[in-house]
Amino acid sequence: MSRPDTSGSGGGRLSLAAAPMTRGIVFVHSSPRAYCPHIEWALSGLVGERVTLDWIAQPVTRGSVRAELSWQAKAGTGAAIASALRGFPDLRFEVTEEPTTATEGERFSCTPTLGVYRAMIGLHGEVLVTEDRIRQAIMRAAVTDEPVEDELALLLGQPWDDELEPFRVAGEGAPVRWLHRVG
Repeated sequence: MSRPDTSGSGGGRLSLAAAPMTRGIVFVHSSPRAYCPHIEWALSGLVGERVTLDWIAQPVTRGSVRAELSWQAKAGTGAAIASALRGFPDLRFEVTEEPTTATEGERFSCTPTLGVYRAMIGLHGEVLVTEDRIRQAIMRAAVTDEPVEDELALLLGQPWDDELEPFRVAGEGAPVRWLHRVG
């Protein structure tokens, strides 16, 4: 299945303007307070309405805060959000986008030490890994003498999950802001 063209170049694929509507969630797991208005401004531009998040203390990292945002917008918005948030150093976040009839779902995870991880997500929330990526992981393991399990863990985003898990647990019960954009 081809992915929508979000570059604006056309090319016979779906443009973001013609993309179907979907939903997603932004989890800002850990952010310096100084970034808060800038993050809200960036999210506002991407979801098409003013965003004001309920920032609460993140006990895992002293002096940091966390927030969540549930959004509804065109497919491809999750990638745009992840790209915008990646520009903030020291930010830990995850962005999810639900699949549509024309697009796969996506999950982006980012930590300051690991960078961004992107995964396609299936209808039931599982990470989808293509056949070619599995073959490449097996070949890399054979060449480097690394265990194939380590290569598969990278494909599944395990290092990102391991680093983000303490921040996820510390954020349970945090308030969520719901945004719904029509059209």
